[in-house]
Amino acid sequence: MTSYSLTKPLKPPGFCMALRKYLRNGRIAEVRQHEFERIVIITVKREGSEYQLVSELFGEGNIILVGPENEIVQALGYRRMRDRNVVRKERFMHPPSIGRNPVNLRREDLDQIRDFGQLSIVKASTRFMSIGGPYAEEILLRAGVDKNTPCKDLKDEDIDSIFAQLRGLILEIVERKAEPRVFVDEQSRWIDVAPIPLRRYAHLKCVAYETLNKALDEYYARTMAQEGVGEVEKRAEQELERLNAALRDQRKAIEDRSKESDLYRKVGDIVYRHLNELEFLIQNIMDEKRSGESWEKITAKLETEKADLRSPAIYFVSLVPQTMTLQVSVEDQIFQLNLKETIQDNASQFYERAKRAERKLIGAKRAMEQTQLKIEQLKNRMIDEREKAAKLSLTGPKREWYGKFHWFYSSDGFLVIGGRDASTNEVLIRRYMTPEDVVFHADAPGAPFVLIKTDRKQPTDQTIREAAQLAGSYSRAWKEMLTTTNVYWVSPEQVSKRPPSGEYLPKGAFMIYGKRNYVRNVPVKVAIGIEKENHLSVIGGPVEAIAKQAHVYVGIVPGENASGKLAKEIRYRLAQTLLNTEREEILKIPLEEIQRFIPLGRGNLAETSQATAFPTTLSSRRERYGKGTLTCQNRGDTKVSSAT
Repeated sequence: MTSYSLTKPLKPPGFCMALRKYLRNGRIAEVRQHEFERIVIITVKREGSEYQLVSELFGEGNIILVGPENEIVQALGYRRMRDRNVVRKERFMHPPSIGRNPVNLRREDLDQIRDFGQLSIVKASTRFMSIGGPYAEEILLRAGVDKNTPCKDLKDEDIDSIFAQLRGLILEIVERKAEPRVFVDEQSRWIDVAPIPLRRYAHLKCVAYETLNKALDEYYARTMAQEGVGEVEKRAEQELERLNAALRDQRKAIEDRSKESDLYRKVGDIVYRHLNELEFLIQNIMDEKRSGESWEKITAKLETEKADLRSPAIYFVSLVPQTMTLQVSVEDQIFQLNLKETIQDNASQFYERAKRAERKLIGAKRAMEQTQLKIEQLKNRMIDEREKAAKLSLTGPKREWYGKFHWFYSSDGFLVIGGRDASTNEVLIRRYMTPEDVVFHADAPGAPFVLIKTDRKQPTDQTIREAAQLAGSYSRAWKEMLTTTNVYWVSPEQVSKRPPSGEYLPKGAFMIYGKRNYVRNVPVKVAIGIEKENHLSVIGGPVEAIAKQAHVYVGIVPGENASGKLAKEIRYRLAQTLLNTEREEILKIPLEEIQRFIPLGRGNLAETSQATAFPTTLSSRRERYGKGTLTCQNRGDTKVSSAT
């Protein structure tokens, strides 16, 4: 039984729905292990039929629902195998045993392990005794036998020691000498959990727990959180790799644009420094061409003049008639000039290209800054996810013991709890009522019992009124759509399961003897709100109490809207009053968390809803125990009160 609220899918899986269909409202008759295999069987009796929920904790794992006729009704995974089939409507069979049951193993039986020959003793132990590798290693470590020893080389004293340590390990568990531990490595990673200290983990730190269930709960809550973070980190690393690749491309683009801009501006400056010579060169070429000379002759003439070091032919490199471009080399810089344009226009084009490169450079720098920001945000998010995993708050709030009842903390800090149905009414009075409590019941049959847990303090008038409102609002008065009702309170000694002679008290019903103290005209109204301490959680109860404690709340009154529709409206109304991040959190709250506070499954939103500016925290509520006097009317007769 986990004490953490894990994230639930919006739609229950088909397997979960099937389990509800066959097992809901059933009674767990037995929980047992199948021989010494990693198989747990939960027997559930329901409506005269007996079902078995079989959890196979090996390989990929499986959960199988077996019907009254030993047929497979449903399974988490279906498959056909050599020795059995897990297929719907087929006869259920357990997998063949892997090895001997170590609990029933005798010393002489263990001699047969030598038959494994060259196989190492650690591997042979897992096969011969049907135990896992970690415990096989632990037994051998305690026995002082090298785990790699071939079975054929085992001496009698080795087998004696192995058997003694096996029996000792079993006795530690059977005699309930468990000292549950979680083992943690140097990087603070939770490695394993065990019911006893293990020597194989002697080099690791360990965390002790009172019970194995608590150790398992904490271990799996932590490891599940870490696995979730691992998935997030894997996706984040892929995204980080993509961003880093983009960043490299952007840096190269910036470098290229910067060089390009410098080059074009440098060429433009060169052209202007040699403006007359280059203009004269272009003019000579074009004059020769207009006079009818061929490009070949013009090129040959320029080559000759260049060889004679005649200016401006000394700048000539080549001619490309097809594009009408002239390639020149000036100040050790080779570039092209357009023969169709003036030398000034050519220079201007180089400057314009430099400006375009600079504009691209600015854009590339902005893009790089954005990429660097995304990388930084991604790294911060990865750090946050790791911190969340380390804190366990990722798995949600722990449920308190009173969560199975109607409950709230009064304005003055008193815990008030009430039954939800006949069963919880019975449990409330029989198990949780103490002589110091105050007991409430609406003045009508079919209402819940309500207790103020006084903790030996005098409840205030305000707490009395609020407890009465809880009792009245969850009574038949809500179904009959009354706006007010009457509620009475008594002391615990006035509540009895002894009916008058000849009468019978059904489940959840109790006799009330002596005078009752009435609180009249109690409003039939409930508030449902969001409390924000370390996390957002749903609370509900009398309006005055919830208004002081909730970050934001809405009121509901008797009405015809079904709880599902009403819960959606409540969740939407609560979300609209908060910031974006909190709004998203509220919209993820399962509707059933809200529905549990809606009396009798129906109601309407009240006309107004509010948010408290300075909500009282849970810890401060618990410290605010006030004192006061009770001013209620008394009536001295006997009454039977019950819950439907």
